[in-house]
Amino acid sequence: MVLADAGAAVVVADIDEAGAVRTARRITDAGGRAIALRTDTRRKSDLDAAIDRAVADFGRLDIMCNVAGVPSDGLIEDVTEAELDRVVAINMKGVLFGCQAALRAMKPRRSGVIVNVSSTGIDVAVPGNGVYAMTKAAVAMLSMVLAVEAGPHGIRVNAIAPGATITNFSQRHLYDENGNVSQEKFDAFVERMKSFSPLDIVGEAVDQALLILYLVSPAARYATGNIFRVNGGQAMAW
Repeated sequence: MVLADAGAAVVVADIDEAGAVRTARRITDAGGRAIALRTDTRRKSDLDAAIDRAVADFGRLDIMCNVAGVPSDGLIEDVTEAELDRVVAINMKGVLFGCQAALRAMKPRRSGVIVNVSSTGIDVAVPGNGVYAMTKAAVAMLSMVLAVEAGPHGIRVNAIAPGATITNFSQRHLYDENGNVSQEKFDAFVERMKSFSPLDIVGEAVDQALLILYLVSPAARYATGNIFRVNGGQAMAW
């Protein structure tokens, strides 16, 4: 909604088609321009199709935000090959495929901005967070290298590294070990995350969206190859 409110036409590409449709409808109901498209970021063809649709419907691609990601909880010694493949496919390959698709549309116009989503997990070594943090560290390095490669074509590339931000990503903390809803468990998670911030708060989705708005705007014309953190200072205090 933040980018749409700023005037962007938006392709909401998500594996959750119903959720994408709801988001696109919120934008159009508010007078903006948006379409929804079911997209599995593990599939390069899906991301190519999403970019093609953006260009077909709106004339060009100015901004690409690679946001899709999944958590992975567990000790490194216990990770299975299946879990590793699942997380790498979404958190690493999906971002790479998204960048490739965006470059194909942006390079001929010699302009564009790509924003990838890393994580504050790249800054702190938390037991049980190894596989997730590893993939997000890869996103950070991918973004820096791509900034060097794409810069000569007029394309800026940055990554954001959010701290604890309450979104659907956090909902796994709402359930106990038996799969039952536990508001007490979720509240304890939120309080623990707040304790790592000097501000004693956790983030909301809009905090990250506003950072992305800055990065894709002319105000950030000199910003590329950076990892930007809106994390309440968590990485300092962990």
